[in-house]
Amino acid sequence: MQFDVAVLPGDGVGPEVTEEAVKVLKVVGQKFGHTFNLHYKLVGGAAIDETGSALPDDTLKVCRKSDAVLLGAVGGPKWDDPLADVRPEDGLLAIRKKLGLFANLRPVKVYPELVDSTNLKPEVIKGVDFVFVRELTGGLYFGRPKRRWQTTRGRRAVDSMSYSEQEIERIVRVGFELAQSRRKKLTSVDKANVLESSRLWRQVTMEVAPDYPDVELDHMLVDACTMRIIQNPRYFDVVVTENTFGDIVTDESSMLAGSMGMLPSASLAGVPRQDIKTLGMYEPIHGSAPRRAGLDMANPIATILSGAMMLRYSFCLAEEAQAIETAVEGVLKQVYRTYDIMAKGNKKVGTKEMGDLIAAGVGG
Repeated sequence: MQFDVAVLPGDGVGPEVTEEAVKVLKVVGQKFGHTFNLHYKLVGGAAIDETGSALPDDTLKVCRKSDAVLLGAVGGPKWDDPLADVRPEDGLLAIRKKLGLFANLRPVKVYPELVDSTNLKPEVIKGVDFVFVRELTGGLYFGRPKRRWQTTRGRRAVDSMSYSEQEIERIVRVGFELAQSRRKKLTSVDKANVLESSRLWRQVTMEVAPDYPDVELDHMLVDACTMRIIQNPRYFDVVVTENTFGDIVTDESSMLAGSMGMLPSASLAGVPRQDIKTLGMYEPIHGSAPRRAGLDMANPIATILSGAMMLRYSFCLAEEAQAIETAVEGVLKQVYRTYDIMAKGNKKVGTKEMGDLIAAGVGG
């Protein structure tokens, strides 16, 4: 089988971790008889430097023609001027919106081999395995009005958190559908005690719930959720929440797994199913880490696992996806580690060697 993949390496360590994910994909292709046609394009700061746009038209055109998008990371201090007209993150937000990628899946899995690689007690994080479903194209990041202006009393700025019932319903259904394939428990996270948009969120969620009588639903305020993630993360199975809350709590949750370098993500245009191909963009949840760029230090596992999610949800290749995931587990069992997940007695490797080890595990 042949698949077209738009590859957007981006900035900082993005090109390095993306290269390792591509390396693993090529081994998957050789082993299982698939061809991945890779189309490299610019996004983020690299695109701004080259074209003046964080998402050039040519990049968007290729993404629309591809079966899936593999992205590294965008941003860095070079483009961090708060007065800049264009920022690297603009490209990321634009591609999500223009491709209709409204559902962001961020699985949080603590590998047994890494329970001693975090600052939390092993008995708290052992066995943690849940997934966030984050709404991706609404809320504060896209609401209008969004502007900054000068008044006679100083500067002011406004961002608007806006949601329609249709936006809420479609992301909540993704959460329910995913919960049905797991432990049948869905936690909806909001701030309904303060925000009107959250009260609508909770109301719509309750209206959808009767369509999924086999799924246990509970509601949780976002501040309580952040505490529960640290106190008892095994409580969660599937968590659905809006854009901004999801952005924050998923980064918090990455510390359960030992590092942001361990968490993949999938941004999808539909309900994730292993038997129906879904357009998606796949990327690690971490940023561009410019201080690590070019040093062969960054952990590529999140990007490699994002590639596995791509195989599963955009190409319906569950066996191939599992091969990557099994290879990652195998390398961790052999105690190979990048700097961010090191513990006493581990074997330290760089970005490229970690990619080589996982690719060899897939090929073997």
